[in-house]
Amino acid sequence: MRRSLGRLASAGIAITIGTAFVAATLLAGNVITRTTYDQVAAGLADSDLVVFDDNESLTDADVEAVRGVEGVVAADPQAMSYTELNHAGTSIFQGIVGTASDERLTPLELSDGAWPATAAEIALPADVADRLGVGLGDEVASSRWVAGEPVVADDGSETYEGGEVVDKLTVTGLVDDPYAAYGAMGGAAVVAQQTLARWLADEAGPDTEPTAGAVVVALDPSADADAVDEVRAALAAAVPAATDVTTTEEYAEKSVASMSGGQDIIFLVFVMTFAAVALVVAGLVIANTFQVLVAQRARTLALLRCVGATTGQLYRSVLLEAAILGTVASVTGIVLGSALVQAGLMIAPAFDLGVPLPQAITLSWPVFVAPLAVGIVVTLVAALTPALAAARVAPLAALRPSDAPTLQKGAGRLRAVFAVLATVGGLAVLGLGVALGLSGTIDLGLLAAVGGGTVSLIGVIVGSVFWLPKVAAGIGRLVGAAGPSARLAAANTLRNPRRTAATSTALLIGVTLVGMMTTGAASARVSMDNELDARYPVDLEVASTTYDDDGQQAAMPSVVTNAVDGVPGLRGVTEVTSVTATTDDENGSVVPAIAVAPDALRAVVNTPDALGDLRPGTLVVPDQVATSYGLEGLDEIELTGPGGTTTLDVVGSDVQYAWAFMVPEDLAAIYPDLRPNLVWAGVADGEDVAATVAAVQDAVSTTDEVVEVTGAVVERNTFQQVIDVILGIVVGLLAVAVLIALIGVANTLSLSVIERTRESAMLRAIGLSKGQLRATLAIEGMLIAGVGAVLGVLLGLLYGWAGAATALSVMGEVPLVVPWTDIALVLGVALVAGLVASVVPARAAVRTHPVAALAAE
Repeated sequence: MRRSLGRLASAGIAITIGTAFVAATLLAGNVITRTTYDQVAAGLADSDLVVFDDNESLTDADVEAVRGVEGVVAADPQAMSYTELNHAGTSIFQGIVGTASDERLTPLELSDGAWPATAAEIALPADVADRLGVGLGDEVASSRWVAGEPVVADDGSETYEGGEVVDKLTVTGLVDDPYAAYGAMGGAAVVAQQTLARWLADEAGPDTEPTAGAVVVALDPSADADAVDEVRAALAAAVPAATDVTTTEEYAEKSVASMSGGQDIIFLVFVMTFAAVALVVAGLVIANTFQVLVAQRARTLALLRCVGATTGQLYRSVLLEAAILGTVASVTGIVLGSALVQAGLMIAPAFDLGVPLPQAITLSWPVFVAPLAVGIVVTLVAALTPALAAARVAPLAALRPSDAPTLQKGAGRLRAVFAVLATVGGLAVLGLGVALGLSGTIDLGLLAAVGGGTVSLIGVIVGSVFWLPKVAAGIGRLVGAAGPSARLAAANTLRNPRRTAATSTALLIGVTLVGMMTTGAASARVSMDNELDARYPVDLEVASTTYDDDGQQAAMPSVVTNAVDGVPGLRGVTEVTSVTATTDDENGSVVPAIAVAPDALRAVVNTPDALGDLRPGTLVVPDQVATSYGLEGLDEIELTGPGGTTTLDVVGSDVQYAWAFMVPEDLAAIYPDLRPNLVWAGVADGEDVAATVAAVQDAVSTTDEVVEVTGAVVERNTFQQVIDVILGIVVGLLAVAVLIALIGVANTLSLSVIERTRESAMLRAIGLSKGQLRATLAIEGMLIAGVGAVLGVLLGLLYGWAGAATALSVMGEVPLVVPWTDIALVLGVALVAGLVASVVPARAAVRTHPVAALAAE
């Protein structure tokens, strides 16, 4: 190993890069998972356990029961109230939460001042304080509607009378919301917990007890896993009404799974799939490099046989050498991969990603054991066959010059059969995996897709010795008119098919990985964007907070609409009418509907093409509305109201909206006096969504009208930021993949040029100039690299789309998105890599005198 340090270093670099890639992938998967879970469960802060009820029926008694469980340090209900805050003529409809009994139970951070301690104090979000024009110590007015005692009318119906209550509150602090836990509500102000409880009781009415959907729990920081399990069991027994008691991470995992059709997409795609592919690709690069290295030393091993070494001694010496090299290089790779991810976390804040990332990587045993095992095992496996072949060759036969491999050997036919079976069979299994994923069986689908893709890639690589040199030579003949160097380069690609295939395979593997990741990421981004568009149909909604005698929302004042329409950064603003229509049948079912002109609707919703069937005489019914309100299978529907009855044709839609849609003319037939009560707006592309939502809140606050502004675009943007972070991490992985490709092609081409020192000297001796020799090697390298890169791009497109379609099929159709810019960049890098990898060794070749090179052994 000391005498072959230079050659072993090249193989060690490949192993180091491969294991670094595996370690970086696993660590990046941990970061992705942690960031996503933190984003989804932002409202749970740093709580240890969550007691939740799907029916949101947890009472104050349940909260006290939680607090009374041994081991519970603090517990707070997840509850929110709303109030109108007024100061100096400016009004803001604001969400309100209570102070936390433990700092671990609030996602908000105090940026200035102090938390509220009495019923007359409040802490405001910094931007809300700016819009109201208040600071610490200033006073704001809180206006709330309080329900009164029920009043029985002459017809026996009950109504609740009430009145407006105004509280004077002193601003004691300013708060930040770093994880955007209350982003969709424009942030949250904080009052004392007892104040919030009183406000919630006022809202519920005198005969109704306020309830919550979840209670967050903080335990003793020193509690171990067994203690946590004991508290969980005690909490489940103490609160029978609870649906479940989970840790914060489990709660986030369930939330993420529910968003993706019950599948943990984050784990399946970015951890399992990428890590599995990384293991395979790293293994192929290492195997290719080590096989070339050991094959070069076959004559040295045979010489050792001549001086007395046994077959077993040579065999074990090569494997021990591989084990030592694999161990040292793998440990180096783990350190390098960990350092790369840590460096990424350190520089990420400079790019203002909008999503808090962990400050340090989390090391776990898989992060160390998996890359180490891959490096050692794959290196041993890669050395196994060459070592066995070298040990079995007769010493004198091995010392004789060996002929270049030809396609006429029996092994060639066996290789051809294996390559065809592996390629065709692997692609068939890959197709089966995609079909399983599209049918909803994602776990098995991904397993089949990864396995089939791997086998087919191995088949392509094994069979490359047959077709790749011919393709390279064919392209070379097209450029042969450039002179003897080009013709000689084209001929060289055919003269030794195995060397040509081995040289191109390293780059083919790297480019395939890069193409797969870029295509998969681009396709996943489009699919996820479509899913977010469906889940968040409207960016901004301004709604009335009062209702008329029929239970419909009161009309929207025109001054509010005009104020919203004047806000810059909006791509469209329109008034719509929300109505709870009643069917004209014996059951008198209700249907939530939106009445709006088709053109106005398409200007503000995020999926305008999905509502193309909206026209007079039709009711567009999304699938989830049809399921929830018993409208499946209907061709037409009769709706009734104070103005009469109308019959509409029912048109189904797969959009995930919570309302049916009709045109205003049809609404006028049943509710002739109902006026628009909502304002919908869309945020223009490229605008700062948080600033735009704040601008809308500022605009409506000057109208003196009490309305509620809901910015779903903020929450939608939060999820998009999570996706951007994920794709940003993938781009970081691409840099490692490109590095693998460059190291692989440079390493293999360098060894190939060293092998050809004598033949290069022979060409020099018969008249080839230094410049022509350099050009020959450069053209040959670019031909081989170019062919490998083009095939790698094609395979990457196939594998990337197949992986994204399989994993993300629960989100709907996953289109094939071709990242043309990335492809052009990859092809350019491949050609440059072929050029550099060929030219640098060629400089050493041309500096050696032909006579000296011919004499060298």
